[in-house]
Amino acid sequence: MGIFRRRPKLPADERPALDREERVVGWTRVGGDGGVLVVTNRGLWLPGEEHRIGWHEVHKATWSGSVLAVTPAEVVTVREGYAVLADRPVRSLPLPDPGDVPHQIRARVTRSVAYTAHHRLPGGGVRVVARRVSGVDGLSWTVRYDPGTAIGDEVVAQTDELVSAAQASTAPAD
Repeated sequence: MGIFRRRPKLPADERPALDREERVVGWTRVGGDGGVLVVTNRGLWLPGEEHRIGWHEVHKATWSGSVLAVTPAEVVTVREGYAVLADRPVRSLPLPDPGDVPHQIRARVTRSVAYTAHHRLPGGGVRVVARRVSGVDGLSWTVRYDPGTAIGDEVVAQTDELVSAAQASTAPAD
C-alpha cells in the first residue's frame, strides 16, 4: 500500500442534490453517527441541511485537529450594491477521519475572497468584503459590522462610501 490512500466514493444514498455543474471534491463522515459532510466546487453540504452553504457564505471555518467549526453567514439586509451579513449559529462537527476535507475547505474559502478591509466607524467598525461566487460573473460585495456597532444613518452613509470606494478600487481598468 502506498502513502496515498484513496477515499471511498460517496455512497449514492448520502449524496446531496447537486446542481448540474456541481461536483464532489471531498467528503467525510461526521462522528457520533452524524451523517456526512460533503465538499463540492460550489460549497459545503452540512449534515441535516437541505441546502448547500456556498463558499461565499462561509464566514469562518476553523479546524482544531479533530473538530471542524463552521460559521455560516446570512443576509440581514440588502443595500444598493452590497448586502449586510450576520453570523448564523456555529456548527461544530467532529471528524474522526477528515482526510483532506479541512484543507479543501480552507483553500476554497480563502480563494473566494477577492477583497477585504476593516474600517473604524463611530462606536465600532465594519469589514468590507468582495467574494467570488461560483457560477456568477463579477464580485459579490458584503459588509459585516463589529459587535456593538450602532447602525444609524451616519454609519450607513459611511458604509455606503466605503463600499463604493472599494468597488472603484477593484474595478477593471477600461
